[in-house]
Amino acid sequence: QVQLVESGGGSVQAGGSLTLSCAASRSISSFNAVGWYRQAPAKQRQLVGFITTRDYTHYVESVKGRFTISRDNAKNAVYLQMNSLKPEDTAVYYCNTYPLPASAYWGQGTQVTISS
Repeated sequence: QVQLVESGGGSVQAGGSLTLSCAASRSISSFNAVGWYRQAPAKQRQLVGFITTRDYTHYVESVKGRFTISRDNAKNAVYLQMNSLKPEDTAVYYCNTYPLPASAYWGQGTQVTISS
């Protein structure tokens, strides 16, 4: 079972930026794609975006133009650069493979809190 550990969350004001990191326990090149997900309070976890082994990226509409996913194969890491943050971006952010396996294991995630 691969382990993915998220870090880099914090509290910032609206309009600010944060960069989240996802560290994998083995080569991320072995995954077809790695995704970032988030779960806001009282809401279901949802996909934010993903990056493939060929560096193709996809984002949900609400974060397009503000969030950027990148990867560093040498460090087995995937990053989520978040700019122009809004209060509605407040959530716990997770990384995981994409698409999700039938029985996905989730780490603790990293909390992002945006104040207005």
